[in-house]
Amino acid sequence: KVSVTTVIIIQSESPNNRSPILITNFIMFRTRAIARSLAPLGDRILIRRAAKEVQTAGGIYLPTDTTKSPNEGDVIAVGPGIRDVSGALHMPTLKAGDKVLLPEYGGTTVKVEDDEFQLFREDDILGKFD
Repeated sequence: KVSVTTVIIIQSESPNNRSPILITNFIMFRTRAIARSLAPLGDRILIRRAAKEVQTAGGIYLPTDTTKSPNEGDVIAVGPGIRDVSGALHMPTLKAGDKVLLPEYGGTTVKVEDDEFQLFREDDILGKFD
């Protein structure tokens, strides 16, 4: 998005002088950061963890800081794969949109704009839900 701001500058040689006033009109552009995207490299998988459950089955609400991070998530993006010693490319078995089981710890936290993602190697992912 681009926002336009108009600035008008009024100049006069002296306050008592009756000479014409010069009005200068400047248009200034202020740009916001362009939306960024992240494409994983190698055998890395970009995952958005599921939201924390803040309500128990009995209807009791829990504070969000005391709940554990969920160990499942959605695959957002997949890297092209990894090459072995002979140069053959091994494609990942996961694809965008898959639901996966994640380890409790691990992965790299990545923040893109306001969203928070986890970056895992394919070997670190425990399983895939059908």
